[in-house]
Amino acid sequence: MAPSSSSGLTFKLHPLVMLNISDHFTRVKTQLNPPASSCATGNNPSTGDATTLTQDFRVYGCVIGAQKGRTVEIFNSFELLLDPTTDTLDRSFLEKKQELYQKVFPNYYILGWYSTGSDANESDMSIHKALMDINESPVYVLLNPAINHAQKDLPVTIYESEFHVIDGIPQPIFVNASYTIETVEAERISVDHVAHLKPSDGGSAATQLAAHLTGIHSAIKMLNSRIRVLHQYLGAMQKGDIPCDNSLLRQVASLLRSLPAAQSEKFEEDFLMEYNDKLLMSYLAMITNCTSNMNEVVDKFNTAYERNSRRGGRTPFM
Repeated sequence: MAPSSSSGLTFKLHPLVMLNISDHFTRVKTQLNPPASSCATGNNPSTGDATTLTQDFRVYGCVIGAQKGRTVEIFNSFELLLDPTTDTLDRSFLEKKQELYQKVFPNYYILGWYSTGSDANESDMSIHKALMDINESPVYVLLNPAINHAQKDLPVTIYESEFHVIDGIPQPIFVNASYTIETVEAERISVDHVAHLKPSDGGSAATQLAAHLTGIHSAIKMLNSRIRVLHQYLGAMQKGDIPCDNSLLRQVASLLRSLPAAQSEKFEEDFLMEYNDKLLMSYLAMITNCTSNMNEVVDKFNTAYERNSRRGGRTPFM
């Protein structure tokens, strides 16, 4: 495992970057290993060879954003071409993409690059060094495409490069940097829309509702566990088991002040009014439904007696 960074920089990663990397990897994987229904069975490699191919390939790209003081915010990314013969980036393609992005996003600059894989290796350092003429301290965003259901954290790692003396020679190595997820309103709407897209296998509305409720349940469960940890930490701090952290106490106090005041007369009045309105709407909907069903029964009754009267039977009473 790579050592931790000591630069003191704060990294903020936007969801759009992760979506771009995941989309890039999925498209390339589909091209290398197309579905069996669209492939001819005569000259295609075996399933084992295709699986090995899709596990070994990697995708590459650049991440762009802005740096304000000690805060580095990664907003977007674009794909890059890698020369398979020399394992180097296509500089002409990179410069062209950089020029185009500067016209559209003049405040964004190339902050580093991204790739896919389980961990950073030695070959990544050559690509990292190639970008140092654009950014003297580039960042490396690594997305692990392997599915691990037991993992709760995001499969994304951000690396910086630092010079360490190894065997008396200063050499650049990758160091692990911490980051936070930063979103804007448009990104939250987009991510929510992607999460609620209908599955490609034609899943029913019940399936989508179950998936949505499962996601909400997981989010509430995670929130509950984190609140419990914070409560236990504050309890231990109050008992004197751990030293008092004034900075953390200020953050907790600020968080509590931002919560709505639920124990007030105005809140109870508004809550009861909205609750009664919802109940009234439910009752009106039930009455309307019952009236519609009754009207349908009466129509069928009249239709049946009308046919009977034509045959010489009794006339309808309604």
